[in-house]
Amino acid sequence: MKLYIKYMVSLRCKLFVKYELEKLGLHYTSVELGMIEIKEDISELQKQELKSNLAISGLELMDDKRSILIDKIKNVIIEMIHYSDEVPKVNYSDYIAQKLKYDYTYLSNLFSEVKGITIQHFIIKHKIERAKELILYDELNLTEIAYKLNYSSVAHLSHQFKKVTGHTPSFYKKIGKKRKSNLENL
Repeated sequence: MKLYIKYMVSLRCKLFVKYELEKLGLHYTSVELGMIEIKEDISELQKQELKSNLAISGLELMDDKRSILIDKIKNVIIEMIHYSDEVPKVNYSDYIAQKLKYDYTYLSNLFSEVKGITIQHFIIKHKIERAKELILYDELNLTEIAYKLNYSSVAHLSHQFKKVTGHTPSFYKKIGKKRKSNLENL
């Protein structure tokens, strides 16, 4: 049986969900971002208890098919940008459509209708968040970050970065170094 969980976007969330399933005596075969698969059918009482326990930590058990699909789209994007070291060999729209086995136009229209932004804007927002993390880690230069995040050039990354954050990547890097040195001096 598959269950879908909203706001499940990190490894910590996965560990928490596993813990809650074990507390209820449920045996899972898979716990992925946004989706769990359990071996047995879940009783209504177990479902309500799981729903309640998940809500305490900000997670939500979902029933609505549209919400489930939107969450799947978000999870594919988050996993692709934040947790995968490999750049997709195809463009993002094809990648998302292949992963979810839906027509991309349908997914795109649904996402825009429900979330109020396009899938492309959601991807850009997450790519810039990931770029910010990588800049602050200071392990990769901008060329490597641009490549890792599938940008055609450093200029393209810099342009989107400034458009989203209001700052250039190098200015953001200076701010990060200044904060780090201020914390070390405390």
